[in-house]
Amino acid sequence: MARHQIVVDKLCDWLPDHPNRTYLSLADYLHPPVPGAAPTPGSTPTAKHGRVINLCSDYSYLGSGYYVSLLAEARSQRALPSVQVLLDLYYRRLYKATLTPLNRVLAKTFKEPATLGETHRFAIYFGWSTEPQFAQLSRRIFDRFRCPLLTVELEVGVRGWGISTIKPLSLKDLPEPERPAVAQALDRYTHAVWRSPKIAKPPRYTIAILHNPKEKMPPSDGGALRKFESVGQSMGLGISFITRKDLPRLGEYDALFIRETTSIDHHTFRFARKAADEGIPVIDDPLSIMRCTNKVYLAELLQAHQVPALPTTIITRSTIKRDAAKMAYPAVLKIPDGCFSRGVHKVVDEAACIAVAKKLLDESDLILAQPFRPTPHDWRIGILKRQPLYACKYFMARNHWQIVKHEDNGKSVGGRASTVPLDQVPPAVMAAALKAANLIGDSLYGVDVKETEDGQVFVIEVNDNPSIDSGVEDLILKDGLYRAILSELVSRIEAQ
Repeated sequence: MARHQIVVDKLCDWLPDHPNRTYLSLADYLHPPVPGAAPTPGSTPTAKHGRVINLCSDYSYLGSGYYVSLLAEARSQRALPSVQVLLDLYYRRLYKATLTPLNRVLAKTFKEPATLGETHRFAIYFGWSTEPQFAQLSRRIFDRFRCPLLTVELEVGVRGWGISTIKPLSLKDLPEPERPAVAQALDRYTHAVWRSPKIAKPPRYTIAILHNPKEKMPPSDGGALRKFESVGQSMGLGISFITRKDLPRLGEYDALFIRETTSIDHHTFRFARKAADEGIPVIDDPLSIMRCTNKVYLAELLQAHQVPALPTTIITRSTIKRDAAKMAYPAVLKIPDGCFSRGVHKVVDEAACIAVAKKLLDESDLILAQPFRPTPHDWRIGILKRQPLYACKYFMARNHWQIVKHEDNGKSVGGRASTVPLDQVPPAVMAAALKAANLIGDSLYGVDVKETEDGQVFVIEVNDNPSIDSGVEDLILKDGLYRAILSELVSRIEAQ
């Protein structure tokens, strides 16, 4: 069964040809064969799950195309366009308020002066425009109104060029010279470019991996990313590496795996939110990112549920001196959203505490203070769907008290790592890690735990975006580590 089912009014209409594409007539989609009954000759069965590309001509409210998208949602299928998009386009007042950011993009397109009342019309095919000057605007419009074929009318008002209307474009109304452009855009959207008659079997699902090739300390190195790709291919999956510029194309994928350091005020969070809003399974999910990236929240959560953790003091600008006077030294000060040992400072006395705290409070209204507990290493327990996946010991950087030492010249030096079989992890460490992670959710987490010489255990933090590097976290499970994570994404796709 093809991943994309394309519904048209009649199969005799013009259709972009492709060997791995399934077309259904409106009648076949609205009236699928009864389970167990013989299919009507010439008809194609509908899939219970998957994607429906609705190319019917009547998208109006309660029109035939409207019912295709409505029934797709009832059948747990993802429809393009969705019912919500159809309603937005049908009632102009619903989308008029959303045109402001699109008009800002448009303002950067036209540089030449124009006459009041002048108009211009162009088409968008699956997010692509045949007019290069509207490439960015077309992607943004398709990102907002995910409809296969659109026509956009622009008009010059008192404030310059603006979007007048956005309307669905019918396949029947498509000029014949435009048909090759539509076919090409559909190929791009469905990842099904016909390179040769012996085209490879299409993947079961396509999984996008968000990464930043220029990130200095990414959560996965190049070797691990290549492993995700090769293992994914062996599982019949299509793995696509995307970057921040690919947000408008996110709806083309079945699942998203974020392998870039996450933050709330960052495009990684926007990717996670968009995936969740469109019903695309995502690791890291936005709720996990919100919970894990703020150490104030984590400190309160662990304390409320009696998870063993270091005592934490929340310092504000008005309490610096009071808290510094009561603190035992040495101590550690942290900004709430630091990562990879950034924003973490050791202070040895009251004066140093006050000085460092004042600087950190320029970045955040709250900071945290905890007693310093020296250990030769920190445990990291990788947990996937509430079950332990791997365990590592991360040793402190040489001549430093942290795992990662950030030099003044911008370079970073890390300590060595040692992967440990799960059955050799101290029970108290494992129990604390599982309890902490399960308070966050059922996704992929890395729980950092300190174990002192006298056997005390303290959860330091829960990471929503744990490191998975080749030769480190995968040392014991090898390909099984990558297969486990990808299998979880597949399970979430199929559970949708």
